[in-house]
Amino acid sequence: MAAANMQRSERLRRFADSTCAALSRIQSANPLDELLDEIRKLLSADTATFLLFDETAGQLIPVAARGLEEELLHGIRISYGRGFAGQIAKSRQLITINNVNSANVVNPVLIERGLRSLLGAPVITDEQLVGVLHVGTLTRRDFTAEDVQMLQSAADRLSEVRRLSEYARERIAVSTLSRSLIPAGLPTVAGLELAARYVPVDDSGVGGDWYDAFPLPSGWLGVVMGDVCGRGPSAAVAMGRARSALRSYSLLCADPAAALSFLDREVHHFENDRFATCLYLMISPERAAVRISSAGHLRPILCAGGHAVELTDIPVDPPLGTGELRLDRRSVTMAFPSAGTLVCYTDGLVERRDQPIDVGIRGLLAAACADTAEGVCSAIMAAAPRQPEDDMALLAVSRRR
Repeated sequence: MAAANMQRSERLRRFADSTCAALSRIQSANPLDELLDEIRKLLSADTATFLLFDETAGQLIPVAARGLEEELLHGIRISYGRGFAGQIAKSRQLITINNVNSANVVNPVLIERGLRSLLGAPVITDEQLVGVLHVGTLTRRDFTAEDVQMLQSAADRLSEVRRLSEYARERIAVSTLSRSLIPAGLPTVAGLELAARYVPVDDSGVGGDWYDAFPLPSGWLGVVMGDVCGRGPSAAVAMGRARSALRSYSLLCADPAAALSFLDREVHHFENDRFATCLYLMISPERAAVRISSAGHLRPILCAGGHAVELTDIPVDPPLGTGELRLDRRSVTMAFPSAGTLVCYTDGLVERRDQPIDVGIRGLLAAACADTAEGVCSAIMAAAPRQPEDDMALLAVSRRR
């Protein structure tokens, strides 16, 4: 027994030394990758992830992952108190899951990756929650008391790193900016389910792509997908102005084409050298019909149970801010089938320099499925490129049976 305790103490000492060494070498823009590799190796785990807590949004944001990089690409956020990481954040207690399933986790990536067991701990600095650190294995595992102590030690040491605190502030500032431009949450709407993803490629964490959804006084639901040309903060600022303007015009116009005509004038006058594409949908109060107008934007796809996934057959008018002001923009009304899902997206999901855009659209149609809004988003993002060339935004709206 004494020998076993000494061996355990020695392993913990080596683990502490190795984490200290890894932390002392942190120089990269993302200071966590090297430490996560160290934690994964010493705990013999397949994955290691750090999620940052954004207190204002009440969400956990995956900001570093090893063995589970899909979590970063999918643009997933975990609500405080929900699922595995959310419960760790709320309870501020270490939690173990020996058999991962949809009942105890809400992040679909964990299930899709095939994780069987999880061990997670809160990261706390000066009594404030910074985030959650967790590891996972692809085979079922009963984590030992030593494993628990190792992960808690890593979380404690992580919380002491000043660079992490600076990094956390930077990421939360970016998250706050992003949240002011892209809704952190989607409205709860009777008869519908909504889900979305947003993955910018610029280091600033924001870009010109946007989505939006908002109930209108008439009972209709407004749904928007747009893309302002350019990248980074300047494109994001222009995007924010366009998003706010379209919300205002939606209150004045009962027709999506009319609202986009007003927005076209706004872009012409205020954005000068920029143009944008935009798709504006209005879903009827009984949810059976959709009015759609497209200003140069890619046509949405429709997933309906018992039918092939297909592109919607709608006219596409010129983008906003190009050429002469268009007063003859068109909108069409289409049926929204029961249990159907409409999927709107930006070109980052389908456009590649080395292939025609039709190839990317065919890939999107193949990846989409007649499922819930969340399920469709997960399936599409799972097939998305690991190194996107442009911002990616995705919004799915499912009509409940």
